[in-house]
Amino acid sequence: MTSATNDKPRFRPSQSRLLDEPIATAFFGRRKGKPISPTQQALMDDLLPRISLNPARPVDDVASLFAHKPAEIWMEIGFGGGEHIVRQAKSNPDVGLIGCEPFVNGVVKALVQMREQDVGNIRVYDEDAAHILDWLPTASLDRLFLLYPDPWHKKRHWKRRFVSDANLERFIRVLKPGALFRFASDIEPYVNWTLNHVERFDAFEEIDATPEKRLEAWPDWQTTRYEEKAFREGRRPHYLTFRRK
Repeated sequence: MTSATNDKPRFRPSQSRLLDEPIATAFFGRRKGKPISPTQQALMDDLLPRISLNPARPVDDVASLFAHKPAEIWMEIGFGGGEHIVRQAKSNPDVGLIGCEPFVNGVVKALVQMREQDVGNIRVYDEDAAHILDWLPTASLDRLFLLYPDPWHKKRHWKRRFVSDANLERFIRVLKPGALFRFASDIEPYVNWTLNHVERFDAFEEIDATPEKRLEAWPDWQTTRYEEKAFREGRRPHYLTFRRK
C-alpha cells in the first residue's frame, strides 16, 4: 500500500511508450520507492513495452491481446509486487491476466518473476486502472481481483478509496454475467465500507455472506508477505466474493 505525499491528486500523462497520446491520470501516493538496479531497468526497457496495454487504441476482442487466445480474461487491480498475479498466471495458463499497478517498484518485481518463471500470459498497465476499466469492452472479464487496496484511513482521504460507486459501476459494465469479483483486506472499516457500497448495486450478490466465511481464504489463495505482517500485528484478513448477476 502507498502513502499520500499531499492532499492533491497528481495529474500526469501516461509514461507508456506504446501510447499514441497521453491519457490524464489521477494517482495518489508514491510512484517510486528504492532505486532500481540496471538489470531491473533493462526489464522495464525491454519486457514492459512488449506486454503493456494501450488504452489509446480501441479493442474489440480482449483475447486478441494474448498470443494463446485465452479461454477467460482475469484482471487484478493494484498487483503490488506481483506475487498473486504471477502465481495465478502460472497456475492457469489458459487464462489471460491483466494487471494494473502504478508503483514502479511493484511493476519491476512482477517483471522479474515473470521472466524467472517464464510467464507469458500477463499484460500490464502501469497507470490508473480506471483507464483500463473504461477501455475494456462490455462484459469482457471473467474475474476481477482487488486485493489489499490502500484503505486511506483518514476521513478526508476516503474519496481516494478504489471501492466507490463510480468504480463499482465500471466493474458491473466489464464483468460478464456470472463473473466473480474478489476483494481482500485486513482493515475492518474498509471491509465494511466495501460491503456497504456493493450492497447498493442489485447487479452484485455476495457468495458465502457470513462473518465466518468471510474470514476463510479462497481455496486457491496463498498468503503474501503483506498478509503475514497483518497476522503478526493482530489483524484478521477478510476475503469477500461477489458474483455479477
